[in-house]
Amino acid sequence: MSIDWAAFGQVFGVSLVVTVGIVGLFTVGIVGTSRKPSQDGTVAATTAPGAGARAGAVAAFALCAAAVAYGIYLIVAA
Repeated sequence: MSIDWAAFGQVFGVSLVVTVGIVGLFTVGIVGTSRKPSQDGTVAATTAPGAGARAGAVAAFALCAAAVAYGIYLIVAA
């Protein structure tokens, strides 16, 4: 029995990069939907995210969902 270490390394590298990318996209989505503290110094007041931040968050979540759906497709189709 022999192990193809080059193939093992490639699978590990691609898995690591894709995992970090999906986690990063999800983080961008969370940050895009979070409320920001107001500039006047009051503790209770927060401002809603702008339209651009919300659109970016929706796009980030959509890309995460597409990556998960593609992964499920790869598993089921085999």
